Amino acid sequence: MLKIEFTLKEIDTLEHERYQHPDSKVQRKVEVIYLKSHGLQHQQICQLCRISKQTLVTYLKQYQEGGFDQLEKFCYRGQPSKLNQQSLTLKAYFEENPPRTVAEAKQVIKDLTGIERSPTQVQIFMKRIGMKCRMVGHVPGRAADPDKQAEQETFKTQKLEPRLAEAKAGKRVLLFMDAAHFVMMACLSKVWCFARLFIASPSGRQRFNVLGAINAVTKEIITITNETYINAESVCLLLTQIAVHYPDTLITLVLDNARYQKCELVWKHAAKLNIELLYLPSYSPNLNLIERFWRYVRKECLYAKYFPKFAGFKQALSDCIQNAHSRHRNELETLLSWNFQSFGKVKISAV
Repeated sequence: MLKIEFTLKEIDTLEHERYQHPDSKVQRKVEVIYLKSHGLQHQQICQLCRISKQTLVTYLKQYQEGGFDQLEKFCYRGQPSKLNQQSLTLKAYFEENPPRTVAEAKQVIKDLTGIERSPTQVQIFMKRIGMKCRMVGHVPGRAADPDKQAEQETFKTQKLEPRLAEAKAGKRVLLFMDAAHFVMMACLSKVWCFARLFIASPSGRQRFNVLGAINAVTKEIITITNETYINAESVCLLLTQIAVHYPDTLITLVLDNARYQKCELVWKHAAKLNIELLYLPSYSPNLNLIERFWRYVRKECLYAKYFPKFAGFKQALSDCIQNAHSRHRNELETLLSWNFQSFGKVKISAV
């Protein structure tokens, strides 16, 4: 039997590292040596740690030769993967042609290199070269054009940011306006559960339309709702509500170029109420704060939830929209920050 003399300091180190060491495999080794330091028989240690006698002897010899530092070393031997020799070629290919599934990547690797590996090994290889399975985002079709990006940047720096600064200083009210159309249907999402869940899907496609304008500073929202269509008359009604809500104040309304928002009726009504209409560049939803708010409302109210009646569906949405700025103020402060995404550095897939 191997005999090792342990000092009190060494035992204290072992006692600490068997729980605190960042590598679980090293913790396992340290546990073995710690039990040995308390005089347990080898057979008992093997039973408690569920290791073979040979493994126990290996750990003890490592500690005898180099102390705790030797336990942190692993001398695994094996042949290097043949895929590693092709990693630069495969990485360059996958950067331009990202695979949708591991099976697709497996076939590509076989076609390009002649090397065939199991799906598990292919997945490990892809992670090793820095790939992750990520959700694909989407941008408007022309948002990636350099001219469109330059137009957005000019609008942001010369028109939007100065007005945001005035709003922050209390010299102006700045609102972002857009319409959302909530359809009463099953909105599926991921949930943490013990077994796959199902939700009922309402029959029909009743729609609850909301035209809203959200205050860039207070996050308070003013809305017009209906169950038919949003049109120019709806926009005029909202403009009137805004003027009543913010009397004797400079008001700027940021909005997109929807046909019912960019018409003579709306222009004349806005001029009468002394409201400035600041139209976004085309294909620029990333510059409209309220777009983020609508996504938040859908996630908060509709994802994986069932409403048996349309009245309950409308009530849930109305309560969330009207009370979000007070009930979830901290969350909205982060979500509706004035950091606007630019598509200049976004990787656009051509596949």
